[in-house]
Amino acid sequence: MSLITIILKMCEGLGKTCAIFFLTLLFSLPLGMVISLLRMSKNKIISKITQFAVSVLRGTPLMLQLLAVTYGPYYLFGVSVSRNKLIPVVIAFAINYAAYFSEIYRGGIESISVGQYEAATILGYSKAQTFIRIILPQVVRRILPSVTNEIVTLVKDTSIAFTVSYQEMFTIGKQIANSQTSFTPFLVAGVFYYIFNALVGFVMGIVEKSMSYYKQ
Repeated sequence: MSLITIILKMCEGLGKTCAIFFLTLLFSLPLGMVISLLRMSKNKIISKITQFAVSVLRGTPLMLQLLAVTYGPYYLFGVSVSRNKLIPVVIAFAINYAAYFSEIYRGGIESISVGQYEAATILGYSKAQTFIRIILPQVVRRILPSVTNEIVTLVKDTSIAFTVSYQEMFTIGKQIANSQTSFTPFLVAGVFYYIFNALVGFVMGIVEKSMSYYKQ
């Protein structure tokens, strides 16, 4: 099988790889903020439960969580596994990455000095206005490097979807490699992930520079 043929066949799964990536970000970024706020809640019960959930999600392999979300309902409740594997894949990825993003958000929020909250109160801002207009822009800029690292990891983690037989790019490459007894598909996959991460780094660099005016 020629290199061009291998690339064309692997491109069939490229869209599914991108779907995992973008849908995970779409759901995990806002969910991470919700989890972070729950983690910082003054209600000790809510805070402790959230802290425990985050520790479980961060302390167990994403592959295990993916298998649990995909096949767990069948083994526990007899519910048939969804034919569209993208749904459990995105659910597992989104929950896992939301846990990591939540800790990044929490660190960013807690890094803001108390004086800024007090100054906002004196100026008549409500808590919501203070958070959205004053705190959040600073937090976003401070956490961008850490968020970028997680996004880069996500690009590579999309390949884990092969464990539930989801036909994304790496899965197709693995099938070709097995049938052709060739390492070329893995090299092609490696080049793709490198290019994808280079684009991610480029875009996030632009975003970071555009927010440089928040630097203090």
